[in-house]
Amino acid sequence: MKLRPLADRVVVKMIEAEETTKSGIILTGAAKEKPQIAQVIEVGPGGNVDGKEVVMTVKVGDRVITSKYSGTEIKLDGEEYIIVRQNDILAIVE
Repeated sequence: MKLRPLADRVVVKMIEAEETTKSGIILTGAAKEKPQIAQVIEVGPGGNVDGKEVVMTVKVGDRVITSKYSGTEIKLDGEEYIIVRQNDILAIVE
């Protein structure tokens, strides 16, 4: 099944957090921070959103940093995704 976001929405998949620190300490699930870096899976067409013209600046495959508590989490075919608005994406990681 494939997701096709509408308007200024972007489907992202979070990139797993590191399980060990640089010094080699293994982190438990509770000690790990929620990852904020994600991979863009699909991008909506943009267009007129809330009376303003939105041009999509992210593309499929980009690694991005999202707002910490933004978006809607969904599970599809055993995979977890988050659908966010483009303005919830803070930066593109290069």
